[in-house]
Amino acid sequence: MATKQEEQQQVGRHQEVGHKSLLQSDELYQYILETSVYPREPESMKELREITAKHPWNIMTTSADEGQFLNLLLKLINAKNTMEIGVYTGYSLLATALALPDDGKIIAMDINKENYELGLPVIEKAGVAHKIDFREGPALPVLDQMLEDEKYHGSFDFIFVDADKDNYLNYHKRLIELVKVGGVIGYDNTLWNGSVVAPPDAPLRKYVRYYRDFVIELNKALAVDPRIEICQLPVGDGITLCRRVS
Repeated sequence: MATKQEEQQQVGRHQEVGHKSLLQSDELYQYILETSVYPREPESMKELREITAKHPWNIMTTSADEGQFLNLLLKLINAKNTMEIGVYTGYSLLATALALPDDGKIIAMDINKENYELGLPVIEKAGVAHKIDFREGPALPVLDQMLEDEKYHGSFDFIFVDADKDNYLNYHKRLIELVKVGGVIGYDNTLWNGSVVAPPDAPLRKYVRYYRDFVIELNKALAVDPRIEICQLPVGDGITLCRRVS
């Protein structure tokens, strides 16, 4: 039986990777990675994951198990026309591009092109760069332009959002018009380090505390939005899938 000190050490270790797994046991998460994820991870995604791990902002990357989940989901729904808001080095973008047919398209938006260019050589080597239309800058003005053009209304099969949490509701107001009926929007980080159930006086990192209320507000809004069916999954840092029904 574990001593109190061993339990505290285990908790400490888990906090180090908490942004990647909400499981209570690091060992269980490692088991999932080593048994089901890493053996099936495409070589290009492994290479990009290892490059990203050396970046000082690597906390922003999509976890390997979530990348695998997104890749399979896109194949299950036969997605062809997609969008991604928040790219970073492009791990989830690569997972998407590999899942799409050769004539599939992704409009990818991020305020930092430099990070995207870190992963671009890997994406090019994987032979899927032609599927990506990268646009540098804030996403909201681009979405507003799309809404002015009828051809974009209901045109996207899948949209993935992993960006500024304080704008998630602003994104949702626009994306619900752009995704097709039957299409899916995925919002990442909707369990936000588990902080959504933390008491008000819990010791949280500054950025976690700042965005927590925005994430909670989003979760409440999605839960009562009659235009969508939802499923919130404890994959990575929590991902909420929204299927448009009207």
